[in-house]
Amino acid sequence: MNAETASVLTKPAFRKIDWLPRDIAVERRDDGVIVLKSRFPLDPYEPHIPASVAKWAAARPDHIWLAQRRGPERQWHKVSYGDAKRTIDALTQALLDMKLPAERPVAILSGNSIEHALMTQAAMQARIPAAPVSPAYSLMSLDHAKLKYLFNLVKPAVVMVQDGAMFEKALAALDLDGITVIHVDRAPANIKSVAYADLAATPVTSAVEESIAQITPDTVGKLLFTSGSTGMPKAVSNTQKMMCANARMMMQVRPRPDDAPDGVYLDWMPWNHTMGGNALFNVALTEGGTLYIDDGRPVPGQFEETLRNLREISPTYYANVPAGYAALAAVMEKDDALCRSFFGNLGLLAYGGARLPDDLYDRFQTLAVRTTGERFVFYTGWGSTETAPTSTGTYWDTERVGLIGLPFPGVELKMVPVGAQYELRLRGVNVTPGYYGQPELTQKAFDEEGFYCIGDAGVFVDPQDPAQGLIFSGRVVEDFKLTTGTFVLVGALRTDAIAAASPVVQDALVAGQDRPFIGLLAWPNLDSCRRLIGDMNASMDTVVNHPEVRAHLRDGLLAHNQACNNTSSRRIVRAMLMAEPPSIDGNELTDKGYINQRAGLERRAALVEQLYADQPGPDVIMLDR
Repeated sequence: MNAETASVLTKPAFRKIDWLPRDIAVERRDDGVIVLKSRFPLDPYEPHIPASVAKWAAARPDHIWLAQRRGPERQWHKVSYGDAKRTIDALTQALLDMKLPAERPVAILSGNSIEHALMTQAAMQARIPAAPVSPAYSLMSLDHAKLKYLFNLVKPAVVMVQDGAMFEKALAALDLDGITVIHVDRAPANIKSVAYADLAATPVTSAVEESIAQITPDTVGKLLFTSGSTGMPKAVSNTQKMMCANARMMMQVRPRPDDAPDGVYLDWMPWNHTMGGNALFNVALTEGGTLYIDDGRPVPGQFEETLRNLREISPTYYANVPAGYAALAAVMEKDDALCRSFFGNLGLLAYGGARLPDDLYDRFQTLAVRTTGERFVFYTGWGSTETAPTSTGTYWDTERVGLIGLPFPGVELKMVPVGAQYELRLRGVNVTPGYYGQPELTQKAFDEEGFYCIGDAGVFVDPQDPAQGLIFSGRVVEDFKLTTGTFVLVGALRTDAIAAASPVVQDALVAGQDRPFIGLLAWPNLDSCRRLIGDMNASMDTVVNHPEVRAHLRDGLLAHNQACNNTSSRRIVRAMLMAEPPSIDGNELTDKGYINQRAGLERRAALVEQLYADQPGPDVIMLDR
């Protein structure tokens, strides 16, 4: 019996999930390379994503597929599978009538909405890729540089926006010659556009079914843009078989019994990102579930919408980023009714984007046991835009956070030794054929055996027992050496430092390349810091200079240093809190919320110099005295 199993047996049981067994084949090569794959074959999957819409429209036409709050009263507007299919077919006919080139996509600039979902399915039925673009590139950017770059890269034939008035500046910054602009709500001023409602009323002909019949597994259904963590975003071709196979993989490792309640999802994650747009949306659709679109966000001023939704909707599956769980726990600890609604029908919790802090995990399990008498597994997976996205998952009852799990059926995971860790590479039906319009980048992305080089690193939980899974240890390109020659694994150190300083740190940059020691530039978690100091209206400047916040950060990092025996590759010697948030235009923050280490350190070079000054100023927190 291993330590984890012994620990589980002394605590309340997890809510039961019939996980796929961890039967992993391990190939060990003479050069140290290891290849892992599940011995279970991948189950059959749908021929294309729109097939699931047709399936459920025929089998349960009145069942609700999508819901979103609308109008001044913010009531739920619900769309059934049957109604959705009829609208999708009409939109498909409208696109076919435009006689668009197959290689020029339908770009969607606005965020998650019912119309966004239906237009995406219509584009797929018309065999035209849907290309959802981060709304931040339109609404938060000052120069629209990334938006212009993406338009020049994929050259869309159609552009859709939810509210034309909101996107006027972004649209005006683009060359729209020969492009059809579609608006859902208000029309943009001084820009010719057509109304979504008019297209949704197009009479349907046999051309729609003929077009659907011509969709192949290799038809590109979406162009999804990478987060730009290593430069400007790339357009990743997502074929129908990629998306359908990946949805089946995720469902196969977590089969739901026939008597399970209908799948209910409440989610805010953006559909322009592969986690929200593929991992959650496609699974909810494939299983015929109901997806409630959450217009809230895990940030102050917007989280109240999520709370309102969770008081009405009891999800069967719930996913969020650690910051979202932290905000939710703070409210649930004082609200038993919210706990009952949240845990009532829940089967599984999932997290992503960053490591879930141990103290937050414990807080949630305390709430779960208090409410239901059971604990809940916190599931996570790993992959990228290029892998549709999830290639591995923690598909077993585990108490350990920070894992990336084991490969799904149909996926091969190649581990190439690099020092004390492994560079991870992937091959399988869920892997992209390449980048749109950039064949040179496609060629560089794959090794000689056809494995996609994702750029991430990992290590075994137990090298003698691969079935215990893998731990994510960062981006290979982010790691560096100190002047002493000591190698620093940035990804693992960054997540451990954030966890050690929980809850006052939201994210951080690890400095130290060609320096004598490691330094940390940290962004505070504003809401948690305000709670710590007892002032919910405190400004960011007040927070970063507050003695209690600084002391909490210092104590947490000192405890981290002690836990790693002050090893030079892990020991943080100096730290600084930053008031200015990460910049999207400055390429510091990717659209999925991941911090671009290289861009952040370059942009904040002056702060790095302050960290390493011979006589550091008062802003620098010293950990070596």
